[in-house]
Amino acid sequence: MAKKSAKEQEPMKLFYIFYSDERWNNWLSTLREADFEGDADAEEMPEGFRMLQSFVEDITISVLKIVKLYQNERFSKDEAIEKIGVVEGIVMADLPEDDDLCGIVGGMQLSLLPLFASCRAFLQEEYEGDAKALVKDGRKIAEENPEEALMMAAKIGAQIIDGGKFSATWLKTKDEPTIFDEWLAEIETMSEAVKSLKKFDEEPGDAS
Repeated sequence: MAKKSAKEQEPMKLFYIFYSDERWNNWLSTLREADFEGDADAEEMPEGFRMLQSFVEDITISVLKIVKLYQNERFSKDEAIEKIGVVEGIVMADLPEDDDLCGIVGGMQLSLLPLFASCRAFLQEEYEGDAKALVKDGRKIAEENPEEALMMAAKIGAQIIDGGKFSATWLKTKDEPTIFDEWLAEIETMSEAVKSLKKFDEEPGDAS
C-alpha cells in the first residue's frame, strides 16, 4: 500500500513551542537598547538595523519550521495553519503609539506580511503562476493594489517553500522601489531559511 500523504495520514503527536510572547518581548527589549543612529562616517549600517535583520530571520525560521513539520507529516494542514496563526498573532500585535519602537517594528511587520501569506498559500496549494511574471506584475500594481500584489508575493514565496529557486535579479529594478521590493527581500530571507531547514525535524512525544 502506498504511503499516505500528510493530508491523509494521522499526524503523530508533537509538542513544540515555535514562538512565544516572552521571546518577542525579549527581542523588543534588546532593540530598545540598540543604536539606530550609528556613525555617519561608518560604512556599516547601525547596530539596531543589523539586530532588526536578525530579528526578522529568527521569526522567518520559526514560522517555516511549522511548514517543514507539516511536510514531514508531524502536523496536519489545519494544525499547521493554526500554529502559524498563533505566531502571527504575537508578531503582528500593535505596539502602543507612544512606544519609541512603534515605527521601526511597524515597518518590520509590514515586510513580514508575505511570510505568513506564503505559508498559507503553500498549505492551501494556491501558488500557481510563473515567478518571473509574478514579480513583474506585483511590482507594477503594488501602489494601486497592494492586496493583490501581496497575493502575488505569496505565490512566489510558496513556490520557494516548495523547492523553487530565488533569483537575485528579482531585486533589481530601474524604477522607484515599492513595498513589493521589501516583500521580495523577505522572500529572499525565506529562501535562505528553507535551505537551513532542509534537515530540520522534531521527534513526536507522548501527551503529558
